[in-house]
Formats: sequence, structure tokens, C-alpha cells
Amino acid sequence: MNLKQMVGIEAATHVTDGMIVGLGTGSTAYYLVEEIGRRIAEEGLSITGVTTSKATEKQALGLNIPLKSIDEVPYVDITVDGADEISSDYQGIKGGGAALLFEKIVASNSKKNIWIVDESKMVETLGKFPLPIEVIPYGSQQLLKKFEEKGLNPKLRLTADNERLKTDSDNYIIDLHMETIPNNKVKQLASWLDTLTGVVEHGLFLDIVDTVIIGKGTSPETINVSR
Repeated sequence: MNLKQMVGIEAATHVTDGMIVGLGTGSTAYYLVEEIGRRIAEEGLSITGVTTSKATEKQALGLNIPLKSIDEVPYVDITVDGADEISSDYQGIKGGGAALLFEKIVASNSKKNIWIVDESKMVETLGKFPLPIEVIPYGSQQLLKKFEEKGLNPKLRLTADNERLKTDSDNYIIDLHMETIPNNKVKQLASWLDTLTGVVEHGLFLDIVDTVIIGKGTSPETINVSR
């Protein structure tokens, strides 16, 4: 069993009958969704899933997980998702899979958020992983220019075929290759990004996670975050 599978299965133990569950996106969340599908088939688990991407929706439907959209539920009990980086003060960068907008919408409407990662994602400061910014196509070149002028080393994300990547909402992703974002500057950066016209959402997930499950060695470590 690999580390991603280990934490996905561990996170599924937090899911109980009757819950509305946010189903994350990415290579680690994949194993959570698989385990929930297994529990529904083998144990009769009864939950409603809310997906964070078309890819997760397709996986969940294939496993016969009952789904509703975020607009069809009053709230989400628990959301389990991966993260691309988690800093020493438990702030996160997400969006490597280009699903940050839906992920943040579901997370912000959840009573509890669990992040599942392998230990390589735990860092002192954020920024080594490029920070994804979801932008509407119209005006995106102006935003690229603005980020360039600020020295943020922006790159428009492309597909393997060298086409501009489109998110599930038909937006573009600009990745900021910043190398490091000091912990005391993260909220300032997020606030500035929030003011920019044309920016739909950014990949800084701040003060949102309640529990982190880290895959390491032979057993997962669970950290309950207090703020």
C-alpha cells in the first residue's frame, strides 16, 4: 500500500452514515473516493457526495456514490481533499490539478476540512510549489503582465499538447513561481490577489483546514489543527 492510499483509507474512517461528504480531487483524494465506494458496496454506508471536479464526479458515479451539487445541499459535513503544500502553520496551496475554484467553494461550505498528503507535502514555508491563480480568459494577458511587473514569475499553464489549459469553468490558470512566500506575508498576498479584477480564485487555502492526515512510514499521522 502506498502512502497516498494509506491516508485516503484512513480519512474514510472519518465518514459516517448520513453525512454529506465533499469529495476532493487529485491523486491522493482518488483513494478516499475509492474507499468510500467500497464501503457503500460492501458495508452499506449511506452518504451523499459533493464533488469538487468533473474528474471526481466521473469516478464517484462509476462507484455508485450518490451525488448532489453544492447548490443542492444545505451544507457539507466533512470534505476530504489533498494539498500541494502545507506550511508549518497549516496554511495550504492547492490547485495543482486545476480544480481550486470548486475545491474552495466546497471547502468554505464545509463544517470540517481534512487534508490528506504524503510527508513530502509538509514544508516550512509555502511557495516552492507554484501558486495557481484561476483567471477568466478575457484580460488574462494583462494579469500576466501585472504579475510579471511584481516579480512573481507567472506562467500560463498549458496542456501536454501545448494548448492553454481550461478549468472545469473554462478559465485559465496562471501559476506564480515564487519559490518562497514567508509565512507572515501569505495573508497579505491572498488579500492582494482578491482585489484583482479578472482573478476568479487563487490557490491559497488559509485558516480552513481542521485535520491533516500525513502518510509516513508504516502508519498515518493525524494532526488536529487548533487556530
